[in-house]
Amino acid sequence: MPDHPAAIAALAARDSARQQAPEDAPEDTHAFAMRFATRHATLAPSSHNSQPWRFVLGTDRVMLCADRLRALPVVDPYDRELIISCGAALFNLRVAIASLGMGYAITLFPSSTDPDLLAEVRLLRERATAPELAALVGAIYERVTTRHPFAAEPVDAAVEQHLMDAARAEGVEVACVSESEPRNAVAGLVAEADRQQFADPRFRRELAKWIHPRRTDDGMPAYAAGLGGLLDFATPLVASAIRTFDLGGGVAATHRDLAAGSPLLLCLATGVDNAQAWLATGQALERVLLLATVHGLCASYLNQPIEVPELRPRLGAMMGLQGAYFPQLLLRIGHGTPDAATPRRPLEAVLS
Repeated sequence: MPDHPAAIAALAARDSARQQAPEDAPEDTHAFAMRFATRHATLAPSSHNSQPWRFVLGTDRVMLCADRLRALPVVDPYDRELIISCGAALFNLRVAIASLGMGYAITLFPSSTDPDLLAEVRLLRERATAPELAALVGAIYERVTTRHPFAAEPVDAAVEQHLMDAARAEGVEVACVSESEPRNAVAGLVAEADRQQFADPRFRRELAKWIHPRRTDDGMPAYAAGLGGLLDFATPLVASAIRTFDLGGGVAATHRDLAAGSPLLLCLATGVDNAQAWLATGQALERVLLLATVHGLCASYLNQPIEVPELRPRLGAMMGLQGAYFPQLLLRIGHGTPDAATPRRPLEAVLS
């Protein structure tokens, strides 16, 4: 069975007693901590819920690797979003280790010959590295992507600032838009990107693959595509329709309304556009999402203008990014009803 977040939460509660491992058995303590942290890492968000990560466990360390076999070559040809997803998993690792009262040392891109090896996380049992992260561990279970409209209630200004500070704590720039006029402009850009993407049959085939009903451990439910009336049909028909027909007009209208009606749009950006920046973006993303969850907020993605190269700089200008920044992710944030959690692969499937 897939590791559903609620099931993992129950497992974590049962495992909590084991955190008091005997002092004379540090290897056992470390082994538990590594599996505990890795379980939490698998709950990170990822493009199309592709879960493009692998973990290599040692007695006192875990290595995070990109799983390029789960790449999205059409929508993400340079694996930018893949590495961002892995960065989110890395942040969950940090939070889980902090919740055990342990510390960690991270080496990013530790191999000059293996680009798939993104990070090595080594346990430091003697001291806590980032105790302030421990309070976010419960939000890992609760965080889900919400694809429904948000209430009109604005996001509190202090909370908005808190979210921005969280992103910058990971070395990533952030810009927010909350007024209706710039939100509408961004919403129009999202719709334009939708129309361009759905006009490409390769994009439609790739998307349909990840909402196929036979995918029970990964991928997206049918509602994820925002297809309005098609939701009345069975999932196989939804997937077939996406693969076969250009539905860009309907999807564009749906996403335009979602963007324009969301009280806060938040864009993460970096000064360079490389793997190091993408990994940092993933950590900033998850830090923002977990903090938003703590504050009772919901979030989802509007990355289409970033995935269409000619629209990416226009998004940066609309969001008010100053200087030469590359938009990496666009979130909509507000008060809403969380969707059901997406499925997860079993832990054993991602361990090496």
